[in-house]
Amino acid sequence: MLSESEILELKKFCQENRRNIVKMVYNAQSGHIGGSLSAVEIMTVLFHKCMHLVPKWDKDKNFANRDRFVLSKGHVSPVYYCNLAQMGYFPENELMTFRKLGSKLQGHPATFCPGVDAATGSLGQGLAIACGMAMGLKLDKNPAKVFVLMGDGELQEGSVWEAFMDAPSRNLDNLIAIIDRNRLQIDGCTEDIKPLDNLPAKIRAFNWNVIEIDGHDLNQIYDAIELAKNSNRPTAIIANTIKGKGVSFMENNAGWHGKAPKKEDYERAMEELK
Repeated sequence: MLSESEILELKKFCQENRRNIVKMVYNAQSGHIGGSLSAVEIMTVLFHKCMHLVPKWDKDKNFANRDRFVLSKGHVSPVYYCNLAQMGYFPENELMTFRKLGSKLQGHPATFCPGVDAATGSLGQGLAIACGMAMGLKLDKNPAKVFVLMGDGELQEGSVWEAFMDAPSRNLDNLIAIIDRNRLQIDGCTEDIKPLDNLPAKIRAFNWNVIEIDGHDLNQIYDAIELAKNSNRPTAIIANTIKGKGVSFMENNAGWHGKAPKKEDYERAMEELK
């Protein structure tokens, strides 16, 4: 359970991240804003409170024992970069180079960006990458954990379910998958396109530990991740979220999946995120 002071601090970081996400996508006039906003609380708690992070330049700590992170839904890189900047991997003013030619902050994360462990973008691949990382850590007897953030739309890819089947067979209890269950994808509602429910039961059938939470509740996110760290099986955290969370006209609106705000949209969003 987080303390009141920790919650206040995390809320401040979340609001800062939401403002920066809107600024980045507006400045680039390109990017994925809806899914970035839905994952703000998940990513902020994960990076600020739950992951063991070791910057590569920190010679006093064991870089090899850091926790790994894979952004399977690579298109929501804005929320990833915001947290990396807050954790000191690069200056915050670099966020405004997002999607610019020559920038480290490309539309999908690449490993030349400080803090990025895996290049992602093609949906449905991240869980398999994370399985490989987790298996490698096991072979090295390394205590680090592997976290992967997935979208619910990408769960329609067959490769995801191969990875769900593989992880328990290899006893990957060091693997934690977090599913951003905002129920929207580029074409509309996930349940209208290729229904996923009953999602918890489906994943449990593959012998995973499953925890379902409110993906905007800071305490629930923190408690679920800390519980998952001590599981004797791979864990999937299904985080129920709202796409576009925090900006009223973007919330639960699939049209804001990958659209950049116009000037009037930007000004209205920033006013709401004061």
